[in-house]
Parts: sequence; C-alpha cells; structure tokens
Amino acid sequence: MTQTKNFPDAYTVENIEDHVGRVFGPSDPVTVDQERIQGFADVTGDQQWIHVDAERAKAHSPFGGPIAHGYLTLSMLAAAQMDLGIVPEGSKGVMNYGLDKVRFLSPVPSGADVEISAVLTGVERKDGNRIMIHSTVTAQVVGADKPALIAETLAMAFS
Repeated sequence: MTQTKNFPDAYTVENIEDHVGRVFGPSDPVTVDQERIQGFADVTGDQQWIHVDAERAKAHSPFGGPIAHGYLTLSMLAAAQMDLGIVPEGSKGVMNYGLDKVRFLSPVPSGADVEISAVLTGVERKDGNRIMIHSTVTAQVVGADKPALIAETLAMAFS
C-alpha cells in the first residue's frame, strides 16, 4: 500500500515536487527461490557456488545455504518501483537512468521473501518535458533486522 499521509491525493507530473519525501510501498513480497537464483546465474554467467550449489553452500557458506546474487536483488528494483507507482500520473514513459549509490547490506537466502519500498528524494525538471526522479529504494527480507540492499536510483520520465 502506498503511504499518502501529509501528501496530496493526486501524484502527477504537475505536482511531483510536492511529493518529495513520500514513501511508496512496501511491495508485495517476492520469493527469491533457488530456481530464480539459478535462472539469474544462467543469464549472467555468474555460477559462483555460493549461489548455485546448494549442498556446498549448506556445508561451507557462512550463511548456511545458498544466497541470491546481489545484482539479482538489485535487478528487482525497477519493476517494483513501477508497481509501487513511483512514476507519476501523466507520464508518457519512463526509463532507468542510473544509480548514484548501491549498498549490499545483508544476504538474501534462497527461499526468502523480499519486500521493496521507495522514498521519492528529489525531482529535476529537464528540457523536453523530461523529469528526473530521484529515489532511495530498499529491498528487505521479510522479518530481517536490516535491509538486504539500499540504492539511490534515477529514472527519467517523459511528460
């Protein structure tokens, strides 16, 4: 559910600046199971045993089993932000523009449920009806004490 306390009901390209500080989320939990981890490994070529060899990870990993790739968790942010509604009404399109900072703070164990939330931290109006959207996005394993990942993301919306 999107938090709207202290913000206007409408979230549009016209009033996006009024929403700086707004929290979007958390998302519905997404299970990061071994099949998803293996699929990511297959696509990226990152077959490191701590991710894909469950038996070896159970025996030798400091985490007691396989964990998701940090970049797998990072890759989940874009879709989650769209689902959370961080793109304002009236946008004709949006694209990822980049990241200013990413920190992987704790592992995501295979089978864990992850929730994602975002805070709108800044807005820059650009030429050509473009709007740079700055957000701080957090991915957290459900029930964990600290986030798995925090990233400062940039998206370019077109109005």
